[in-house]
Amino acid sequence: MKDQRHILQILEDCPSLQPPIDHLLELLPRLQARYYSIASSPKIHARSIHVCAALVRYKTRDGRPAEGVCTSWLEKMIPAETDQFKIPVFVRRNQKFRLPRRATVPIIMVGPGTGLAPFRGFIQHRAAIVREGRECGENLLFFGCRHENKDFLYEEELKEFESEGIIQLYTAFSRDTDKKVYVQNLMEQESLKIWELLESGAHIYVCGDAKRMARDVHKQLLEIVKDYGKMEQTEAETYVIGLENSFRYQKDVWS
Repeated sequence: MKDQRHILQILEDCPSLQPPIDHLLELLPRLQARYYSIASSPKIHARSIHVCAALVRYKTRDGRPAEGVCTSWLEKMIPAETDQFKIPVFVRRNQKFRLPRRATVPIIMVGPGTGLAPFRGFIQHRAAIVREGRECGENLLFFGCRHENKDFLYEEELKEFESEGIIQLYTAFSRDTDKKVYVQNLMEQESLKIWELLESGAHIYVCGDAKRMARDVHKQLLEIVKDYGKMEQTEAETYVIGLENSFRYQKDVWS
């Protein structure tokens, strides 16, 4: 475990270990399903579902190359005229991470990296509403990645939505500047805007890394509430809990 070896590598390193294959298969757990946020809206892509996932590749502590089980498998399945692939999938509804019922309600989206995935679907949905000539609330997107020229997912599409006035786009490219800037820093810069939208009934969504990003975004949200709501720490925490309880502050995070 310390060297991050899986069972096959352990058997390769210890040839004296020769467990019966039936015993080995009985002990191994079933491969678990991989869940990915849907990165498209049926209003624009009625006959397909889009997924946004990062390829996982790294070296273990003993220098062995390793890669993600599902992403590395999917990478090879690019359809062509001569090659068609069938992939077993199913859709799991997420009742706790969805757009407001009324399209006029403003939304604030915070999603660095592949945390952008569900927000692309949200934005496409609202873009379709705008293009139908219907009224739609403000849509703020805070997106971050390491390098603009390498990691800016759906760059052309997002900039097109921005030029149409469908979204207000705020970007942070943490490795392109001397001082690292993250999505929570962008939120700090737009504190007043965020507070005014929250007070007008906006919903705020956070998607991505749970260990650092979501924690730091939560802290920044508390600071915004404290500063512009003129509240003490406990009052700000109660305010944010109220947002969560009313499903106006929703998170889809992973570690």
